[in-house]
Amino acid sequence: MEYTRKWTEKLSVEQVKIELLNTAYGNGHTFLARLDPTTLFIWYLFFGIAPWFIHNEPILIGMLFFVSVTTLIAKVSPLIIIILCLGLLGQGGYLLIASLFFGGNLSTILPLLVLTLKLSVISLASISVFCSMNPEKLSNGLLKIGIPGQVSFSIAYGYRMLPSLLEEYHHIFLSFRLRGKAPEKHGFLYWRSIVYFCKIAVLSFYPLLLSTAKRARTTVEALETKGSFYGFNHPEVKKLKLAHLKVQKHDYLFLSFTVFYLLCLFLIFL
Repeated sequence: MEYTRKWTEKLSVEQVKIELLNTAYGNGHTFLARLDPTTLFIWYLFFGIAPWFIHNEPILIGMLFFVSVTTLIAKVSPLIIIILCLGLLGQGGYLLIASLFFGGNLSTILPLLVLTLKLSVISLASISVFCSMNPEKLSNGLLKIGIPGQVSFSIAYGYRMLPSLLEEYHHIFLSFRLRGKAPEKHGFLYWRSIVYFCKIAVLSFYPLLLSTAKRARTTVEALETKGSFYGFNHPEVKKLKLAHLKVQKHDYLFLSFTVFYLLCLFLIFL
């Protein structure tokens, strides 16, 4: 019961919101967070694309080890890791069941493991990079590499609004529970209660969408009043905004070590 209570506390909405805030703003002191966004984008560009063209299992395992170390350095939230593991297991299990249903056999397990290995490398690289940049740094980094200002701001705005949206969704969900009537009997394997909560979960999205649309319109009007769209389209303002982003010595050292490690992997296992 004690372990159940601890896990229930960790899975509460408030705890999820705290984990999201820590992911977005709480990793600014790590080594990866001190790197320039351009360095992180270049590093991610390789680890996000190259695994699809590599079929050597030892090299993929070596890359998985490397991105696992960077994930530890980035101090990623355990909640993000758990969601990643569940997603990979669900994807692999779904493909295995589909292959067996359409005439496959157990020999398909090995290719599915290789696919899962590639997805793991790409996913951990994504987590390492994007958990190491707060919304403002991510927005400035995208703006620096040529992404339009409206797009980069939208991504940063989504980061900032996600905890608030989660909290608002929780309040709407609780209001539906207060006004509704739960099943008096749970039924076999609690199916009545499961159906009831699933129905409330779907209905709670409609007020949230209306509230989000209204809030987005207010935000756009506030940005237009402050002249933000003027800054998006003028190089002088963009240059002033991004003046603090510079590629420094530790950026070159990180990329150099990555290249050295990859060269060692290819020379040993090819």
